[in-house]
Amino acid sequence: QVYLKESGGGLVQAGGSLRLSCAASGPSFNDYAMGWFRQHPGKEREFVASVDWLGRFTNYGDSVKGRFTISRDNAKKTLFLQMNDLKTEDTATYYCASRGQLRIGSSLKDFDYWGQGTQVTVTT
Repeated sequence: QVYLKESGGGLVQAGGSLRLSCAASGPSFNDYAMGWFRQHPGKEREFVASVDWLGRFTNYGDSVKGRFTISRDNAKKTLFLQMNDLKTEDTATYYCASRGQLRIGSSLKDFDYWGQGTQVTVTT
């Protein structure tokens, strides 16, 4: 069992940056690939980024490539999402997720545990 709690969301102007964190508790964080997803109001949750258990391999959704960076600190059991050059369309609730495997995933069904989400709002 992994418990996840996101933080770092907030209000930012377009072109700005935010860094999201996801603190994990439970014995298995270091054995799991992790990911970030986001959900716009009235829409399905969509893939943002994923990282493997050691932080060596990553993948990103097309809409965030080149602007967002996922990373992890296994010693602190924390996942990060650095978001740069934010756009109004990045406004969403962002969720941290844990996968019960070592390797990266990119779909909702790949992930087993979810946080409660943190709101990111990008204004003009």
